[in-house]
Amino acid sequence: MINFSFSIIDLEYFLLVFTRISCFVFVAPFFSMSSTPARVKIGLSFFTAWLLYETMTPASMPEYDTVMGYALIVMREAVTGLLIGFAANICTFIVNFAGSIADMQTGMAMASLFDPTTRQQTSITGAFYQYVFLMMLIATGMYRYLLGAIADTFVVIPVGKAVFDIEHLMNRTLKFLVDFVLIGFKIVLPIFAVVLLLDAILGIIARLTPQLNMFAVGIQLKIMAGLVVLFLSVVLLDDAANFVFQEMKKMVVAFVEGMT
Repeated sequence: MINFSFSIIDLEYFLLVFTRISCFVFVAPFFSMSSTPARVKIGLSFFTAWLLYETMTPASMPEYDTVMGYALIVMREAVTGLLIGFAANICTFIVNFAGSIADMQTGMAMASLFDPTTRQQTSITGAFYQYVFLMMLIATGMYRYLLGAIADTFVVIPVGKAVFDIEHLMNRTLKFLVDFVLIGFKIVLPIFAVVLLLDAILGIIARLTPQLNMFAVGIQLKIMAGLVVLFLSVVLLDDAANFVFQEMKKMVVAFVEGMT
């Protein structure tokens, strides 16, 4: 016969674990997509928290005296999960940045669309990169790394023991902004180089034949060249995705270090 009895201490400890997991799931990439039903997010958070609870013991339950003390511990666990999920999620905006640069260079920046997954206006190339990288995240099993990372945080950061080093978190965020630009330009470099070369050629032609309307011709050539290079550079997206995933791992580790 299965015994479902539990003490109030066990319930309180499980709720703390569930709080960190659920906040992470609702912010982390892939899991936080608006197209993912809320029931799926809640169910994934609950069963993940249950599995982690079964492998841990509530012996390290943080001490508190009042309801407000327990509420503060819950808030600390929520912020911990949100920060870890945020560290992974901000890396996904690199591909949107790269897509915006590509559209700006090819002349497609005026055509934007509404992305239902993020509920924001995004560029055409940015949406293309976003879905390709999301597919690679699933195909490479990166989502398993994210779940494993949040599970490992309970060893590095015990429940209720998170200490937020604001200076470390801010310094790592500033360093990420530098990597954000570098990785974005690495992804869009083929399109950027070809369009830059095309601009130089059109400039020379404009000097040789001033009677031609290089503006009207250039717009069509840039769009055509951008689409051709985008099609040919698809084989390079696996390396570009590796850059993003490595940065995602570094950010998660850096934010965890800032809370130990």
